[in-house]
Amino acid sequence: DVQLQASGGGLVQAGGSLRLSCATSGFRFEDYAIGWFRQAPGKEREAVLCVAASGDSTYYVDSVKGRFTLSRDSAKKMVYLQMNNVKPEDTAVYYCAADFWSCKEQESWYDAWGQGTLVTVSS
Repeated sequence: DVQLQASGGGLVQAGGSLRLSCATSGFRFEDYAIGWFRQAPGKEREAVLCVAASGDSTYYVDSVKGRFTLSRDSAKKMVYLQMNNVKPEDTAVYYCAADFWSCKEQESWYDAWGQGTLVTVSS
């Protein structure tokens, strides 16, 4: 079975850091892009950033550029979202999802989703 599991969320103060993890199994990790999405309270889910199978990252939210970075560990089949200098507006449930090869912003392209992990940033 294709599975993704996001973890690492929690409560963090503004300006702090947090690292989210996405554990994957059931598919050839090297062939898939992993996207991160988030859904803030009362808002629709949005694409945040993605790392392609090639390792290239694509940002979909300008406000996280320079603060969020992605890395992937093929040996562990994990993707990490490093969140630095977090802001209250980063508060959301964060989801990771898998799509073959390249990054896409639209949710409908993604084949599998993890269950979300909640990030709460206090001011």
